[in-house]
Amino acid sequence: MRITVPAQPVGRLTDAWRHCVGTGRFELALRRDYQDSLALIQRDIGFRHIRGHGLLSDGVGVHRPYQHQGERRVHHAFTYVDQVIDAYLRVGVRPFVELGFMPSGLASGDQTVFWWQGNVTPPRCWSEWADLVRATVAHLVDRYGLDEVRGWPIEVWNEPNLTDFWQGADRDAYHRLYEVTAHAVKEVDAGLQVGGPAISPGADDWLEPFADFVTAHDVPVDFVSRHAYTSGPAQHVPFGTHQTLAPASSLLEQFAAPRRHLFGTALAELPVHITEFNSSYRPDNPIHDTAFHAAYLAPVLAAGGDLVDSFSYWTFSDMFEETGVPTALFHGGFGLLTHHQIKKPTYHLYAFMARLGDEVLARGADHLVTRHPDGRVAVLAWAPVDVTGHAPVPDRHPVALSVPVGPPGASSVFLLRSSVSEEAGNAWAAWSEMGRPRSPRPDQLDTLREAAEPPRSHRALPVTAGRVDLDLTLARHEVTLVELAAVRDETPPWWDEARLLGGPTERTPPPDRDERS
Repeated sequence: MRITVPAQPVGRLTDAWRHCVGTGRFELALRRDYQDSLALIQRDIGFRHIRGHGLLSDGVGVHRPYQHQGERRVHHAFTYVDQVIDAYLRVGVRPFVELGFMPSGLASGDQTVFWWQGNVTPPRCWSEWADLVRATVAHLVDRYGLDEVRGWPIEVWNEPNLTDFWQGADRDAYHRLYEVTAHAVKEVDAGLQVGGPAISPGADDWLEPFADFVTAHDVPVDFVSRHAYTSGPAQHVPFGTHQTLAPASSLLEQFAAPRRHLFGTALAELPVHITEFNSSYRPDNPIHDTAFHAAYLAPVLAAGGDLVDSFSYWTFSDMFEETGVPTALFHGGFGLLTHHQIKKPTYHLYAFMARLGDEVLARGADHLVTRHPDGRVAVLAWAPVDVTGHAPVPDRHPVALSVPVGPPGASSVFLLRSSVSEEAGNAWAAWSEMGRPRSPRPDQLDTLREAAEPPRSHRALPVTAGRVDLDLTLARHEVTLVELAAVRDETPPWWDEARLLGGPTERTPPPDRDERS
């Protein structure tokens, strides 16, 4: 059945899907491969902000206690902070600041998380923590300017509802941390954005008490943050994890949860940022590397901006060491890119989104139709997935649309189609067929980069009464981008296809025998 796409827009496509992207711990940005990967991401996609853990952890070296004349003092050093943020700004992305984890010289305990040992205990001195926050934020304002830093959201901690990330998952202790931190931020400038509580899935019961606390104690809050994942319990194998998945619609339900739970509270109208989302919460789940993953997330990117102000993919690169140094090029990392900048199918999903227009003409279970200001139409379409692994999805999925095109009087459009699927634009599949080399040689990396590129096809389609019939057949787990632009025919009157090889035409009789001799 052909779907008729209306000529008038039904809404706008927000940039919530690329407002922010996640990253590994803060100091990883000092590495060349990281910076090369970020530059590539920004060229093809263009995220607005970037968020990761560990700004205040020991690896960045901000909090530096020392003894002088028999007294304990603290020096705040921003050598690495400046290098990282300078690198961000050079490629056009700004920090979404996460304040954490606890420097060991200020920590009240020795509990840590991750291979790189981020301390997750409260400060042993609240005034010293406030000094650290003020000094850090004031330095950012001094170096980058107040108007600039006012545009950087500042989030307090990460998933304090989990004992792995906050000692005892003590909600009252987190409320105190938030109160001290938020006031310290606002003491630098009242116009700076601060928020939380950055909870994990399944912890929405923290939202209303958080709203009650900040309201009762007159604590500033400018946005609410939450995370969203759809994976079940981890089934561990050596250097990897397998998990069940809920349908992708579960992510959209989680996006909608904060506003539902905060309805009627003082925070009901605040911006909502999903500061982490993905399918699996594990950095070693191979689902992240597959074509399935791109098709799985396509409807989330298409619709998520209707529910929240941002939703941040976790993460842009596989340069990520929470469970240790990766053991192979493809290892199930969160990244849109592997090390050495191999693009995964989900990378291309994001790159396709970046080429959509602002006007939404139609949405469906398997498509999103948009229009650019200059009249070009871009269609994103995706094949269905089955998260159970039991019911095989069709090898072919049809999408038939009647698409309005302009300007009036156009007789044909130029169609450009780019796709990724199980068979196309799928470096993970190529790597598997190579024998899964853990450290591919340079020639193998070149082959994988070529295999990662989506194939592109093009043709001209006729326009009838201002419309084009678009008939797509999607392969298994395919995500495709179709771009339609009206043809302005500038073919010169003397052009004759039949003469491409110098042959005669009806208008040009062949020379007689005397002329040929």
